[in-house]
Amino acid sequence: MLITTRPLPLAAALAAVSFAVAAAPARADELANLINAWRTAPGTCDGRPAPPVERLAVEPALSRIRIGPGTFLESALQDAGYQAEHAEAITVSGPPDARAALDAIGQPYCRTLRAAEFAAIGTAHVGTEWQIVLARPVVIPPLPDWPAAGQDILALVNAARARPRTCGTRTFGPAGPLAWNPLLGRAALAHSTDMAQKHYFNHEQPDGSLPADRATAAGYRWVRVGENIASGQRTPEEAVASWLDSPGHCANIMNPAFTEMGAAYAINPRNRNRTAYWTQVFGTPL
Repeated sequence: MLITTRPLPLAAALAAVSFAVAAAPARADELANLINAWRTAPGTCDGRPAPPVERLAVEPALSRIRIGPGTFLESALQDAGYQAEHAEAITVSGPPDARAALDAIGQPYCRTLRAAEFAAIGTAHVGTEWQIVLARPVVIPPLPDWPAAGQDILALVNAARARPRTCGTRTFGPAGPLAWNPLLGRAALAHSTDMAQKHYFNHEQPDGSLPADRATAAGYRWVRVGENIASGQRTPEEAVASWLDSPGHCANIMNPAFTEMGAAYAINPRNRNRTAYWTQVFGTPL
């Protein structure tokens, strides 16, 4: 009997028993249900009495994970359409049924199977090859609509501008607050939407248009225009924090020559990861 386990922080490679899982094996949940029953009454762990712990959600997507030599668990989770903050996999070769598989791993891996950081489980098997994937899913907070998110970004940016700040090697004193400009907000939304729909990340759109072109197309008459973009952040707070951590983006935020801004985000509804594309456009009007 061969048991393989890897704690799998998401960028780690997984070296395990070669394992191919057919889509939704008929008895895929049997081992998960047995593990859940064991979690509620484990008896002992490492030779000591173990209190019961909460059941795990049985997640079909985790049963679709394919694990093999050289597999990256992060990639396997993405292929299965599952976002995890932390995951771990155990494979066992030899047990003839689910009960025997649990008997094989229950005590050697009792701490892993009882770990509080996991909230979901998926299991699968082919013959006497068994796989267990434990995970804690990413919880994506709901975003406000884009105008409200833009106003949140404006407030965060003005709070940042109110104090001195060093952006890389450049030092900025406090700058006056920016005013919201709906035309710049429209330009920001147009670019975020274009990036989300066409799945790219660049200040230049595929048609060659640049931030100043988009501001002009929105009807904004300008002396100066700047733009920050970001992708993947889950909240306005995360987006602004990422810009402030980047010298060039931070310099745009702190630039006292800018007096107005607009901001927006967009998500392609077909994107299963719900990736948000953020755009912030700065302006100095004529």
